[in-house]
Order: sequence, then structure tokens, then C-alpha cells
Amino acid sequence: MDSPALTPRPSQRNKKSPLQASSISSPTSGNMPTLKTMSAHTARRSPILPTTLETFLLSIYPTILVLGSIFAILDPSARNAPYNAQTQSHHAATAPSYFAKKSNVFNQFFVKIGWAWITLSYFLFLFTHPSTGPPLTFVITPKRIRGTLRYGIVTLWWIFVTQWFFGPAIIDRGFVATGGQCELVRKEGADMDEVRRFVTSVACKSVGGSWKGGHDISGHVFLLVLGSMFIFEEILHVVLKTQMTKEQRTVSMADGAVKSAEVEATLGGYDSTVERPRQWTIGARVGVGVGALSVYMLLMTAAYFHTWFEKLTGLLVALSGIFVVYFLPRAIPALRSVIGMPGV
Repeated sequence: MDSPALTPRPSQRNKKSPLQASSISSPTSGNMPTLKTMSAHTARRSPILPTTLETFLLSIYPTILVLGSIFAILDPSARNAPYNAQTQSHHAATAPSYFAKKSNVFNQFFVKIGWAWITLSYFLFLFTHPSTGPPLTFVITPKRIRGTLRYGIVTLWWIFVTQWFFGPAIIDRGFVATGGQCELVRKEGADMDEVRRFVTSVACKSVGGSWKGGHDISGHVFLLVLGSMFIFEEILHVVLKTQMTKEQRTVSMADGAVKSAEVEATLGGYDSTVERPRQWTIGARVGVGVGALSVYMLLMTAAYFHTWFEKLTGLLVALSGIFVVYFLPRAIPALRSVIGMPGV
């Protein structure tokens, strides 16, 4: 007959030892989420900070400007070729490279009309990609409206900087504000005071004058950086739908919470069932091609045109426009609800 002392009472059979209880309630056992996993889902980067993809893209531009400037110093042909500080370029007859001539075909038919190429390639993408609406149709969808608004804001910044800003463009205003003026090259009978009244580079050149004395923001650098970054932001966030890009791009909600940008994807948005090859439509390929050629021409500009400070200011002015359109809305829900974000 068993001893009663060796027989556990009913209340003791279900009672766990402290060691057993801690092993069951431990968050690392079974399928319970670990602290590391929970923090990965709750802690997100600031909406203002660039993602890994954007950091890579943004790092390309200063790297190119640095490499191009170093090449101009180290290459004997570029270093010894006469340079015209007024035209910010080498003399055509002694240019160290075909790309150092302003008459090269890429400068004449691509850079000088660069915004036309950006416009055509972007709208080709916008109306042919399945993520924005029915391909090859002019059906107006919310994504196409918001994409057009983003294009309009970036284009307005291009106009303000290079064409018109309630009078002379920002580039011309900056040149005059830093002591620049229009001076005669050869114009017999012209009044010098009259020539100084021309406050745009186009008007100055039309009367035979030239810009002298001020800081000239590099319009080429500005255009090539602004246009290529706009194209990359609009297209790559759509065609490169990886889990990393989904989690890294965050937005600030109306209640202050920071969440993944994917929470704002609508029913008419990106179709995750679309096969990867179909993401690279003709519009996406042309757009990325235009962006890549812009980056290459930026390298040529860095090597053969403008001073380092002129190129740097061109870069900063371009990136300020990109910041307003693609980073600031992530932190301001009201602005984001109007212009949206690429790919969501």
C-alpha cells in the first residue's frame, strides 16, 4: 500500500515549479514574439530620413561631382586646356574631349532640352504602367492625378530656378545679388548704364554683353540632378517592390504615429500579383534610361564645365526641390493626402 505522503494532492498536480513557470511564460518559447521582433515592428525610422535606396541615389550625385572635379585636375589634357571662366567651359578649338565642347550632340539635343525629355519619359511611364491605371489608356485615376501634381511641383521649381521667378529666375537673381552684372563685349554706341539694367543672362547676351562678377549657379547640374532624381523616385519605388523598401519608407499619421508607407496603399493601387517582368514596361525602361543618361552627362559636366562651388550650389538647389516633394510630405499628412507618394 502506497504511503499517503508520496501521493500528490489534486491541487499540487497542476501547480508548476518557478523554473517551469518561467520557461512557459518566457517570450522566447514557442511562437511567442521575441522582444527583438516586437521592436523591429514598432521602432521605425523618421519619415524625413532617406531609405537605403534613396541614400544610395543621393550619394551618387556628390560622388560624381567629386570624381569629375578630381579628373579635371589629374587629366593632363583637361588641366592644360584653356578655360573660359565667362562661359564656364573650354574653348571649342582646344577642348580636351568631345564632351568638353558645348556643341556636342548630347549637350545640344539632350541637356539643353533636358526637361522635355524628363516630361516625355515620365508621362510615358505614368500612362503605360499597370500600377497607375489601365495601361495605354488616358483614363484618369487618383494615382495619375497625384503623379501629375508631383511633376507639376518639380517643374515649377525648375521654372523658378532657371526661367522665371516673378521676374528674373533665381539663378539670375543670385548672380546679380553676389555682385554680377552685364558687361559689354563689343557694342559700339551703347550706354553702359543701359546694359547694366539687363538682369537676365539671356537679355545680356542678346545685346552683346556677358555675365561677369557674380556667382553663377550651375544650371546644368541643377537640371540633371533634379530631373534624374525625380525620375528615379517615381519609377524605382514602383518597379523595385522589395520588402526592404516597403518597411523603410515611413509616414507620419494624423495622430502622430509613424507607420510604413504601405498603409496608405489604396484598392486601385499597386497590384502585388503583377509579375516582376511586367513591372519593367517600356515606359519604366525609357524613364530609367533618361535618368541614367542624365547621370552620365552630370559626370561630363563635373569634369569639363563650371567651378566646384558653382556645381555644389547647383546640386544643393536641386536637392532642395526633391526634399519638398518626396520627403516633407511623409511628415505632413495634409500635404501627403494631396500629392501622394510614388508606388502607394
